[in-house]
Amino acid sequence: MGKITDISTIFGILSALALAGFAIYLNASEGSGGAGGFLNVESLLIVVGGTFFLTTACYSFSEVFKANTLLFQTIFYNSEQPKSAGMAALSVAETARRKGILSLQRHDDLRHNDSFFTRGISLVIDGVPHEEVGKIMENEIASTAERHRKSTSIVKRASEIAPAMGLIGTLIGLVQMLGNLSDPSAIGPSMAVALLTTLYGAVLSYMVLMPLASKLERNSRAEILVMDIYLNAVLSVGKKENPRRLEMLINAILPPAERVAYFS
Repeated sequence: MGKITDISTIFGILSALALAGFAIYLNASEGSGGAGGFLNVESLLIVVGGTFFLTTACYSFSEVFKANTLLFQTIFYNSEQPKSAGMAALSVAETARRKGILSLQRHDDLRHNDSFFTRGISLVIDGVPHEEVGKIMENEIASTAERHRKSTSIVKRASEIAPAMGLIGTLIGLVQMLGNLSDPSAIGPSMAVALLTTLYGAVLSYMVLMPLASKLERNSRAEILVMDIYLNAVLSVGKKENPRRLEMLINAILPPAERVAYFS
């Protein structure tokens, strides 16, 4: 059990940014201006800084920090696969059926593991009634789902704020430009700020934050599904049911392509 390194998110975002950078390079190589013209510190401060601080204003520092932590996990790690979780759950259930619940203390999937599944099994081993164990685990699932929902909403809000900050920067640049029409040398820098903030806002929103929000939602659904599998497994072990019934329960909540065949 555990999470595996997932490069799809970082690969997709970096590839999209690289394509945009390559387009800028081709544009610069055709003599229409250097690539350095696409870099503007003022525009970056307006878009990146403004997006971060306004998003923080909508929530709290602790919520934004937790969202950033979850984002890091989303970028670099993938949720445990439901199929592998189902196989692990059935292995534990079969061991409990054949050797007794106390034998699970030495099970390879549970030793030195502080996962949701391990904590549930530990409660069963300690003799806690399976009804109470179920309530405890259901509360943790609900708490996890709410935490993920809030983190996703934070990233989505940031993706909405970024283009708005780009528009604000554009208006700032236009005001500067219109206020200096008598000075032709000031028109170019002001127009650069106006256009680049719009560009930065669009890139930050549509090429970074929105894909991350979608991945957060995807990982959240997968993690909740895995937790549901483990909840059913813990309750099955606590009730001392036949593992074949657990296999049917697991396959009932898994997508057809992900269903397990442990006993076949």
